[in-house]
Amino acid sequence: MTRKDIVVIGASAGGIEALKILIPQLPKDLNAAVFIALHVSPYGMGIVPEILERAGSLPASNAKDWEPIQNGRIYVAPPDHHLLLEEGYIRVTRGPRENRFRPAIDPLFRSAAVSFGPRVIGVVLTGWLDDGTAGLRAIRERGGFAIVQHPDDAFAPSMPLNAIKHVEVDQILPLKDIGPRLAHLVNTPAGEEVKVPVSEEMELEVKIAKEEKLVETGLLKWGQPSLYSCPECHGVLLQLNEGKITRFRCHTGHAYSMESLLAEFATQNEETLWSAIRALEEHVILMKGLAQQAAEHGDTARSQSLLKKADEVQGRATLVRQALAPREPHRERQEAEERAGAVQRT
Repeated sequence: MTRKDIVVIGASAGGIEALKILIPQLPKDLNAAVFIALHVSPYGMGIVPEILERAGSLPASNAKDWEPIQNGRIYVAPPDHHLLLEEGYIRVTRGPRENRFRPAIDPLFRSAAVSFGPRVIGVVLTGWLDDGTAGLRAIRERGGFAIVQHPDDAFAPSMPLNAIKHVEVDQILPLKDIGPRLAHLVNTPAGEEVKVPVSEEMELEVKIAKEEKLVETGLLKWGQPSLYSCPECHGVLLQLNEGKITRFRCHTGHAYSMESLLAEFATQNEETLWSAIRALEEHVILMKGLAQQAAEHGDTARSQSLLKKADEVQGRATLVRQALAPREPHRERQEAEERAGAVQRT
């Protein structure tokens, strides 16, 4: 009898604390393997497994490429690497970033869906933006089970909210109930039927995460060219439509959801504006220096002209600074909490 023995978990902001609550709920004789993609710095020391091993009773480690899958273990995506699954094996790669991250949640979920179908249980925990939504949809399409942390229970409710909005999830649970539910589910039959066979597109995205050459995968024939360029490599982004989900990929493989693309554009816009301020204020400093030299040499007219121009440029720099004025404190979190309340009321 085939069981639900592949548990994939995705988390971002607040994820460590959430996992420290969830992992101790899992029994030491768990008859399944647990795989975790947590957004961490690419320069991190990879100590998440140590934290989880101290918190619970299951052995945990950073995943290794081509490592055989064993039940009763926790495998964590190493910093700056995607964690992928194949039948019986783990893959660890440095494929293109997805949703601004490596490791990203979608590649793990998608590869699990392709390789294990109804044997997969996908769990989306706390986090901003919407990494994990497309991957959870793939899990459901392939007959897997989808669990989402209740937004009211999450430190950062955006990831749970987006998953609930775009995916027909099986259960929305507070963190304290997810562990016991997983312990029960891994002992239930996985079922023989798969809702949707592995699509060419789903296989293609797994190949991309495995660092296969995109020219050979046929991506260019799959998506429609959009009006946007990739924030990372500046290639044309192809628009991919999956039901209610719209995503983007460039020809080199970088992937973005709508939310992550918007966030990346906002970040780049801010960087551009700060560069403009730097250039303008350097111009001001130069003109004031030249004005002082002109004054010292008795050229009063030139000095005054330069100082007037410096004031004009400084005024432009001030306008740009005003465009960078921060939003109200915690405004984004407040908006997300308001959306979470709306979900609960409906």
